[in-house]
Amino acid sequence: MACEEILTPGLSMIHANHLEDLRQVVVEWIRRRPLKPLENELIIVQSNGMAQWLKLALAENDGCGIAAAVEIELPARFLWNAYRAVLGTETIPRESPYDKDRLTWRLLQLLPSLLKEDCFVPLARYLSDDHELRKRYQLACHLADLFDQYQVYRADWLEDWTGGLDRIRNAGGEAVEIPEKQIWQAELWRRIQLSIPPNQRGNSRSSLHRRFLKVAEALTQRPAALPRRVIVFGICSLPRQALETLHAVSRHSQVMVFVHNPCRHFWADIIEDRDLLRIERPRHPRKSQMPRDLNPELLHQHVNPLLAAWGKQGRDYMGLLYGYDRPEAYRENFAEIDLFRDVAPDGCKSALLAQVQQAILDLRPLPASSENRQCIDSRDDSIRFHLAHSRQREVEILQDQLLSFFAGIPDLEPRDIIVMTPDIDIYAPHIAAVFGNIRLRDARYIPFTIADSPERAGVPMLQALDKLLHLPDSRMTVSDVMDLLDVPAFRGRFGLSEVDLPGLRQWIEGSGIRWGLSAEQRMGFGLPAGLEQNTWRFGLRRMLLGYAVGAGKPWQGIEPFDEVGGLEAALVGPLAAMLETLERHWRVLAQPASAEDWYRRILDLSKDCFLPVDGFERLVQGRVEAVLEKWLSACRDAGLEEALPLTVAREAFLGAMRDSGVSQRFLAGMVNFCTLMPMRAIPFKVVCLLGMNDGQYPRSRPPLDFDLMAGPGAYRPGDRSRREDDRYLFLEALLSAREKLYISYIGRSIRDNSEQMPSVLVAQFRDYLKAGWRPEEDPSDGPDPANRETGTALLDHLTCVHPLQPFSRAYFLPDRDPGLFTYAHEWREILDSRTAPIPGVPLPGDLSAPGIEAGLQLIDLIRFLKNPVRIFFNQRLKVYFDEVLSASDDQEPFALDRLAPFNLGGQLLAAGLAAEPDKCREAVYEEAKRLRRTGSLPLNAFGELAAAELSDPVLRMIHHHRYLSDTWPDAAAAMEIRLMVQNPRPAENSPGVSIPDLEDWLDGLRRPDSGQPERYARWEFYCNEIMNSRGEVSRLTALPGTWVRHLAGCARGISLTSYLVAPDGVAELGPLDRERAEKWLAEIISHRDSGLMQPLPVTAKTALAYLAVLHSDHSKDSPDVNLRKAVDAAREAYQGDGFNSFGELGHSLYLSRTFPDFSAIWQVDGSRFHHLATSLYAPLLQAVRVMRFEE
Repeated sequence: MACEEILTPGLSMIHANHLEDLRQVVVEWIRRRPLKPLENELIIVQSNGMAQWLKLALAENDGCGIAAAVEIELPARFLWNAYRAVLGTETIPRESPYDKDRLTWRLLQLLPSLLKEDCFVPLARYLSDDHELRKRYQLACHLADLFDQYQVYRADWLEDWTGGLDRIRNAGGEAVEIPEKQIWQAELWRRIQLSIPPNQRGNSRSSLHRRFLKVAEALTQRPAALPRRVIVFGICSLPRQALETLHAVSRHSQVMVFVHNPCRHFWADIIEDRDLLRIERPRHPRKSQMPRDLNPELLHQHVNPLLAAWGKQGRDYMGLLYGYDRPEAYRENFAEIDLFRDVAPDGCKSALLAQVQQAILDLRPLPASSENRQCIDSRDDSIRFHLAHSRQREVEILQDQLLSFFAGIPDLEPRDIIVMTPDIDIYAPHIAAVFGNIRLRDARYIPFTIADSPERAGVPMLQALDKLLHLPDSRMTVSDVMDLLDVPAFRGRFGLSEVDLPGLRQWIEGSGIRWGLSAEQRMGFGLPAGLEQNTWRFGLRRMLLGYAVGAGKPWQGIEPFDEVGGLEAALVGPLAAMLETLERHWRVLAQPASAEDWYRRILDLSKDCFLPVDGFERLVQGRVEAVLEKWLSACRDAGLEEALPLTVAREAFLGAMRDSGVSQRFLAGMVNFCTLMPMRAIPFKVVCLLGMNDGQYPRSRPPLDFDLMAGPGAYRPGDRSRREDDRYLFLEALLSAREKLYISYIGRSIRDNSEQMPSVLVAQFRDYLKAGWRPEEDPSDGPDPANRETGTALLDHLTCVHPLQPFSRAYFLPDRDPGLFTYAHEWREILDSRTAPIPGVPLPGDLSAPGIEAGLQLIDLIRFLKNPVRIFFNQRLKVYFDEVLSASDDQEPFALDRLAPFNLGGQLLAAGLAAEPDKCREAVYEEAKRLRRTGSLPLNAFGELAAAELSDPVLRMIHHHRYLSDTWPDAAAAMEIRLMVQNPRPAENSPGVSIPDLEDWLDGLRRPDSGQPERYARWEFYCNEIMNSRGEVSRLTALPGTWVRHLAGCARGISLTSYLVAPDGVAELGPLDRERAEKWLAEIISHRDSGLMQPLPVTAKTALAYLAVLHSDHSKDSPDVNLRKAVDAAREAYQGDGFNSFGELGHSLYLSRTFPDFSAIWQVDGSRFHHLATSLYAPLLQAVRVMRFEE
């Protein structure tokens, strides 16, 4: 039952080196001395993670059984509430006008009126040429943060400045004049006070603190709003102002401070600036045999070097606590007030980690000589250093190491492991990629959670809102809009579903949309007016007209996009509504506005563009409204009336969302990944530190040039420093590990494997270990004194250098380093299957013969002849590499790509061939205009040049076609091809197998007008040049399709002449006798069968280049010289010349996967390549001839 009289007022301080011991005391104290019903227990912590850890203990059965009526506060909020409780809630508002967020907007409003005064010349110089208020806003943020720090750590300075005294005081209270260049700070503080309403001017933290102390001292009874009990748990640093407040509150309330102290002895005098603390009555005894006046040069002989190097922040805190600690007043209330527990009771028999922690606890220095180093078990792995080549490898290595911990440590659970990095945002993608890639049923699955990431990083709705707030700066590419449509809340607002997206994407691509909402929006990027082509408005108009008229004529310069039709046409409406909404908000966001207008704009943007689909998204939208309301309130209180540009409003809103929405999924029963931050020293069985790289930890945050607290002689005990914080964080991480400490850093360069240094803290730690310990079997114990002094054996024992790749053979060697192992069994399986690999061919061996294919078609043979290697991947392995080298969907065409002569030129050719002979030129030009209206050609004059570039070759082809049409005027019916060809050379591994039937149709046949039915012709078009300067067919790779159909027709028994019509001439294939055609067709089919069992070392371009030189009629060289030239030509065709040409290899992922260089395809002596080239392509080379046409 609650009992009020047992809550004796006073200030108690309990010290312990184990945080769990302090937690147990807190739980027991609350359980035995509960407050009244409905009275909240107030606990002050410095992080939500620490609060969660404490609540879990209260809720356990051996604790209180429930964690209800527990109010958790951060120190700053407690101080403000204490001021209000003592000074009166009627006079002190809930929010101070001097709070950082309110002060920012007050400064933004105030600064312009000051810049003309001589005092503020430095600010005026900085703020010159600031058209978008960005510099003024950033300066206001920095100044607000600085004055916020002054209110907490330099209240006496502000008191002097308020009184008109332009001076600052050092830690000893001595006053000195403010440097002349910084005198503006005192005047600015006075101007800030004058800008605040008179009834609130005295509500700065520094002024309120002074008034609070005076009123609290005169109080005779506890104010009702002041809590009866205050528990301060596990905080490692508090400013003097906070301790003064706690001391004043303790006159009427029970205040208990639970201190995590790494050392049982007095240690406040082992670090620099110890004279500033003025400790008269230290709580803890001085270590025996330690001199009272320590000589800094002899410090290493008496103290622990890690505590001396990393403990400055904790030393300051302990020193400040000693000034208010009177243990004789409360000692009788506790069984013990110093709960220091030995970590390594067995001495040198304990684990190395425990010995290090014990040395810190006892303030033990390093041994005076290397012979006195302590010996550790050679199997001790309580501390390990892992060196990787990249962050990705760090995380991959960590996964394997954690799996080994689970296998080797009894009762280890995921919640017993914490992994900390200097910046979790950098590591989060790698963590998700490695740990998130393991399925739940996999034995390697490790549940994990990532804390401290900004909420919008994991909430698609907030990511989309961020993107929308950048509308005036965004090109609004296809990718940008499709990213928005991937967000359910966004597409739901416009009535679209996920199944609608593929169809929409096809329409967007087909209608020529690339970027820009409209021509007007494009003008914002410096483009001239009227460039509507390839914008969203351009594509939408094409869709709407296509729905109305189908494939009809253009209307007002708009070419209809006729694919919009049927039931799916209803999607155009939501798309139009979405684009109208985006354009409307683009216009609004681009204009400066007051804070109240920005509040409405951003709120309207959120409501117009998002329809929450579940409770979480509704919660997110509610948080957006709450953040906006808080921001508007701060602006109103600051009296801000100036119109703000989007850049300032956006940065303020997104910054507020980031600060208020940090994900706190900490202690969720999984492996915790988080950022190294204050008060993360919660004990875990396994503590892992990633990213401990030189220059990245301790994290560097240089002070502002005008920060007077960073000036010479201005330091005071308790001041915050990012680098000192990080040093103490590293010490806390070391002390919070119970069984293993895992430290990882990028110790090798990913480029050249050179050594890279770790963080200076890791280097100090390694030096400390090397000087204090040695393994049992240390080679340095040998006769060589140099080795004995270096003691490198221990670091070699504790360090594991990992290879660059996770699939390295080093992980699977029998005599590998014990630290090199992996649970990724898939790598072992792949390596085992490649014990004797063929160089350049990463395949285990030939596949079995393919099954008999009925009804083989001509296109199958054509695809094989064009790319024998690709057919193996596509048809046999069902693997497709995307090799389409097209322009990005986000860029309008600037020039014709290498496929344009075929895609766009083919359309021009079809239009010209369909027209009357005397109107074909007009038809081609009209079709070119149509292509421009579809957005397929570049803009303006570039489009005219491109149209001419396409039209001229097409007109020449039409001229050639007219000549052939005159020679072969009569169209013939399509002819069925049904052949059974006996394979003269059975496919490997399948002797005696007959080649399957070849079944297809041969169309496009023509006959002469002389009535000779046995003579036929057919032609195909190739919209690129095929001739060289000597009038020979040089682009033989254009002919495989024509060649295969020509062979099929001749094998059918007809007299067939085939033509390939190109802009610069016509290639002709004359009639072949049936037997020869069947033989060559059988060769192709036979090799295709082999090519389905393994990639054949031959390619069309390389083989034809080789054969062209080898069988050249112009060569006068000897056969050997001619062969070398042919090989050189083949090599250049395959690999390129190293300058302007990349060759076939550079354009084919299939070739780079199987034959990564020419030597791989040539295969020692080139005999197989020669045989395949001769069998497949020599007949084509022999059969082709040229027919020229004059213009």
